Amino acid sequence: MIQSQGEDWRLYRQGPTHDYLGYAMLATLVLLALFMAIRGRIKVEHGMSGIKIKRFSTLERMSHWLMALSFIILGISGLNVTFGRSLILPLVGKDFFGPMSGYLKAAHNYTAFAFMLGLAIAFVLWVVHNIPDRTDLNWLAKGGGLLSKSSHPPAKKFNAGQKVIFWGVMVLGLSLSVSGWALLFPFEHSLFSDTFALFSYVGIDVAHILGLPEAPYSAIQEQQLNSAWHGIIAVVMICLIFAHIYIGTIGMEGAFDAMGSGEVDLNWAREHHSIWVDEVMSEKTDPADAAVAAPAE
Repeated sequence: MIQSQGEDWRLYRQGPTHDYLGYAMLATLVLLALFMAIRGRIKVEHGMSGIKIKRFSTLERMSHWLMALSFIILGISGLNVTFGRSLILPLVGKDFFGPMSGYLKAAHNYTAFAFMLGLAIAFVLWVVHNIPDRTDLNWLAKGGGLLSKSSHPPAKKFNAGQKVIFWGVMVLGLSLSVSGWALLFPFEHSLFSDTFALFSYVGIDVAHILGLPEAPYSAIQEQQLNSAWHGIIAVVMICLIFAHIYIGTIGMEGAFDAMGSGEVDLNWAREHHSIWVDEVMSEKTDPADAAVAAPAE
């Protein structure tokens, strides 16, 4: 009836999780604000041409927004689990905080399936465009042109920075989905015991490295580890998405159009994805089929 690991888990959630994960998100926002203050908004150097080129299809944008909007709901509801009792409860009181947390928990549980669906569709649609290649090395060597003006390294449909975001979202999203599934259907899985056993075959004692008890773990210990891992990976992904949202909105002129209307200005495309533009144009017998004149927004 006494399970000492439960107290360790409670102290962990109220100590390191609450502090370090909160600091990580704040530090990310501060760094983005400093970058904005120093670099300013990345403008289209040659100005908007008024000519639009199709960048993403309706299906691609649908999968992106399904994943993005569901992640926002998951992020808000998940952060309430970790920080709500200390930050929100004192402001709104128990009578409001209790029902609000109940609704957020239900939203979290059901929205998770929408996120997993969007993640799967995005992977199928974009994995072929996110295989690393030599053009990425040149892009990285020049900082993607983000650190200086008049520097626009050539890139395909996705540049090296976007590929980092893609693989980060896919790997972290998969980990979130697996640990979340174990939390949704508790006491049915032994993910940590099985994973640590696989690592032990190659001589890596993960439990010892992390300072954890030796596996195998009891059902309740598995749930505690899933909960801790789920929270850590979620915050890492939130920090990654902060950077993605920044560069896709206020950080770069014209970037939002790609997922807004699905069409981007031709000058923007040539500056940031010149190889992709050449490929699109070469596939068209008539350039007018690839680029459609339209007033610049």
